[in-house]
Amino acid sequence: MTGMDRRELADFIRRCRERLRPQEVGLAAGPRRRTPGLRREEVAILAGMSADYLMRLEQARSPQPSPQVLRSLGQALRLSDDERDHLYLLAGHRPPAGRLAGTHVRPGLLYLLDQVTGVPAQVLSDLGDLLAQNALAETLFGDICPPMRHDHDQDHNIVWRWFNDPRIRLAHPAGEHDYLSRVYVADLRAAVARRGNDPVAISLVRRMRAGSGEFAGLWDRHEVAVPRESRLLVQHPTVGLLELDCETLLTPAEDQRLVLLTAPPGSPTAGHLELLRVVGRETFAG
Repeated sequence: MTGMDRRELADFIRRCRERLRPQEVGLAAGPRRRTPGLRREEVAILAGMSADYLMRLEQARSPQPSPQVLRSLGQALRLSDDERDHLYLLAGHRPPAGRLAGTHVRPGLLYLLDQVTGVPAQVLSDLGDLLAQNALAETLFGDICPPMRHDHDQDHNIVWRWFNDPRIRLAHPAGEHDYLSRVYVADLRAAVARRGNDPVAISLVRRMRAGSGEFAGLWDRHEVAVPRESRLLVQHPTVGLLELDCETLLTPAEDQRLVLLTAPPGSPTAGHLELLRVVGRETFAG
């Protein structure tokens, strides 16, 4: 994290206080109120702090406030999630973990997924949970890792299955396994850092370290990367090797992503995808 920006923090707190109306926090406006918004004393009472400390915050003279003080101040000022995160960043702290989507796919991503029929597409959580996929993705990868139906179901986490179920690696050439292992771990580490001390992320990493020596070794390397575009090789049992461009669209909170697997027009892979789209799951041998 960067250091505390006292001047910007002071200005932000003061303007949030001045725009907040007394009736929004259950106070009477009164006929003789001259101060725009709330008085410092009123915000201090709501936040459980001294008015002198709030004054020093607004005058850029205070020491760095603690996360506990910021949480109380954000609640007193009725800040939105984005405003709360901005408050923490100005004070030099990591914002607290926000509301996570769980198994509920963002409406915008679900709409886009429904529109995509010509290329494989999947919706994943930032931790690697497979939340939804279109028919072509299911045809391409089969039932090895179907979408999850309830929270914290590790059997539907792609990263977990990669390191604990050898079948999922059959979809990729052996020469790609080491590379994909590093990609999965680096992406997961970035997600865990964004979430802060999120118990779901911590629990997943703990289970994976205990269950896979390969994962534990890669985790200790502390590589960090968020894949947004890359090349993916998929070995299908019927049509053979497919070379796909992997494009990743992130939600603003980066807690869910839409992954599109495309092929250059006119390439052999494009023809293979069209064949899979037409014949569907009948292409599977068993």
